[in-house]
Amino acid sequence: MDTFAYRDGRLFCEDVDVNAVAEEVGTPVFIYSANAILDRLNQIEKAWAPLPHMVCYSVKANSNIAVLRLLAEHGAGMEVVSQGELFRCLRAGVDPRRIVFTGVGKTAAEMEYALQENIFLFVVESLPELFRLNEVAGGVGRTAQFAIRVNPDVAAFTHPHITTGKAANKFGLDPASALEAYRQSRDMPHVSPVGIHMHIGSQILSSEPYVAAVRKLLLLTEQIADLGIELKYFDLGGGMGVIYEEGQRPCTAEELAGEITPLVKDLDMTIIVEFGRFVVANAGALITRVQYLKETPLKKFVVVDAGMNDLIRPALYNAYHRILPTMNPASEFIEADIVGPVCESGDSFAENRELPAVKPGDCLAILTAGAYSSSMSSEYNSRPKCAEVLVSGDRSFIIRQKAELDQLIENETIPDIVIG
Repeated sequence: MDTFAYRDGRLFCEDVDVNAVAEEVGTPVFIYSANAILDRLNQIEKAWAPLPHMVCYSVKANSNIAVLRLLAEHGAGMEVVSQGELFRCLRAGVDPRRIVFTGVGKTAAEMEYALQENIFLFVVESLPELFRLNEVAGGVGRTAQFAIRVNPDVAAFTHPHITTGKAANKFGLDPASALEAYRQSRDMPHVSPVGIHMHIGSQILSSEPYVAAVRKLLLLTEQIADLGIELKYFDLGGGMGVIYEEGQRPCTAEELAGEITPLVKDLDMTIIVEFGRFVVANAGALITRVQYLKETPLKKFVVVDAGMNDLIRPALYNAYHRILPTMNPASEFIEADIVGPVCESGDSFAENRELPAVKPGDCLAILTAGAYSSSMSSEYNSRPKCAEVLVSGDRSFIIRQKAELDQLIENETIPDIVIG
C-alpha cells in the first residue's frame, strides 16, 4: 500500500483520511506514516544484515521526539549535530551509547554535555577540534571515543548546497591531514581513535560515489593500521536519495549494501550507516488549504496557507515536490503557480504546475515532506509553527501542537530604555 493514496476520490495516509486530519487539527499540518518510516528502517537493517552494523538515524532530517522514539524502539541509533539534537534524543529515551555526534563546529559546552551523557562516538572534523575534545574530556575525567571524518574529494552529483565530500567543502579532513590527526592522537591521553567516517552529501541517487569514497578510505585505513591504531568502526555516513518526482530511480538500500559489502566484508570492523532522508522523506506530507485563486494577465496562482517558513526546500534548493489535491473528483485541470502567504517572491511550492482544478477551501498535499521540512521550519513573518500528526493504521496522534501566538514572543522582553 502506498503511504498516501486515493480511496473513492479521497486521499488517505495509511487508513486515515487526510481531510479529516486537516479538519480536526487545522492547516497547514504535517502528517507522517509510522509504518512507512519503519518499513524504510527495516529495508536498511535487512540490507546490512550480513555484516556487523549499526543504523544511526540522522536526526536533522526530522527531529520530532515521537519520530525519534519510534525509531529507537525499533533498534535505531542516532546521529546528531548539536546539543539540541542530543537533548531531543535523550528526552525521547534514546540510549546515549547509540548516539554519534558529528558536525564541524562543536563547542566545548556541547562536548562536555555529550561526554557527561556518555555518548558512543564523536566524529572529529579538524585537528583543532581533536585538541579541544582531548582537553574537554580531560576536564571532566572521561575518555572520548572518536572517528575522523575524511573528505575523499568525491562528487556526489547532487545539489551544490548538499554536497559535502568535495575538497572545497567545509567538512572533514583530506586523507593526508586525517592520517596526521590519527598520528597526533597517540599523544593525547583523553581521546581514543576507534573509527573512520565519511559523508559525501545528501539526496544521492547512485551507489557510484559511495564506492569511490569507500575505496579511498580503505587505503587510508591501511595507513592508520601502520601507525599501530586498530579501528573498530567504519562509518559510511548517509545521503541516500528518495523519489521526489516521477522518473527518478534512486538506488535502494539493498543495492547500495550490495555494492559496498564486498569492499568491507574482510575489515573486521562494524559498519555504521547514518540515513535520515531515506527513512522519513516519503513518509510525510504537508497539508495546506487553498485560500485564493488569483489570475493575472501572465499566469494563474493558487494561494495556500502554508509558506516557505513551513517548507523551505523549494525556495532554498529549487526542490521539486509532487502536489496532489486531498479530494480528487475534478476532471478539469489548470496550470498555475502554487504559492504561499510569505512576503517573498521565493515563497512558491511549484511554478507552472498542472493540477486538478481546485477552489478556495480545498486542501492540497505536498508530498515527500517528511525530511528537511518541519525540522527546517521557522517563524518568519511571525507565523507560528504548524502542527504535526503521526498516523499508524487507522489511528492518528498529534505529536506537535500548533504553536500559539503567545509563544512567538515568550522569550522576548521590552527593556526600560525603549519605553517612553
